[in-house]
Amino acid sequence: MVIKNSDFEFPQKLFITGIDTDAGKSFATGWLARLIMEAGESVITQKFVQTGNISVSEDIEVHRRVMGIDMTEEDRLGITAPVIFTYPASPDLAARIDNRELDFSVIEEASETLSKRYDHLLIEGAGGIMVPLKGEYLTIDYIRDHNLPVALVINGRLGSINHTLLSLKAIADEGIELFTVIYNRYFDKDNIICDDTRKYVRNWLASHFPGALYLEF
Repeated sequence: MVIKNSDFEFPQKLFITGIDTDAGKSFATGWLARLIMEAGESVITQKFVQTGNISVSEDIEVHRRVMGIDMTEEDRLGITAPVIFTYPASPDLAARIDNRELDFSVIEEASETLSKRYDHLLIEGAGGIMVPLKGEYLTIDYIRDHNLPVALVINGRLGSINHTLLSLKAIADEGIELFTVIYNRYFDKDNIICDDTRKYVRNWLASHFPGALYLEF
């Protein structure tokens, strides 16, 4: 579908999460940032916790490639990826493997710095919305506690309707604002399943989240 930037207004802060680890959050985050740039507003992206990397966030690199820009000063200073663990796992497990604590104050300070410098801040999560960050404290708890609207990245792979509805129900139960559901066409293989997934999710949104956008990339 063709997106007209004037059709909707992006929130000042937006948390991008997905229905699973490989839903396409990094590409969706870069794509949204590019839309904001094309609308003439300043935007920065942040990977609030990166796992499976050392010193540099590969997801931030993806954001910049999709946005069509070079790495920023904030990237080089580590503000856009304030917490990086080496093992590719949940932040909870990755922190324990690295024998480190996940310090939320570092993330919050970085986010605040970015918010002061740019019109919009897009925060990409790690994995899905129920991923453990620290013990029983989950990504969805962080989103709720920081009052962040959400973009949920989905796709048309078999089983995605189930994962999408579970995520949407969790969002509703926590009273979190759903800004948009973004359908990622990259994984489209079976047109029958994909077409049905699109239709089903759009109908579900109309019934349960009538104010939310449905976007595709």
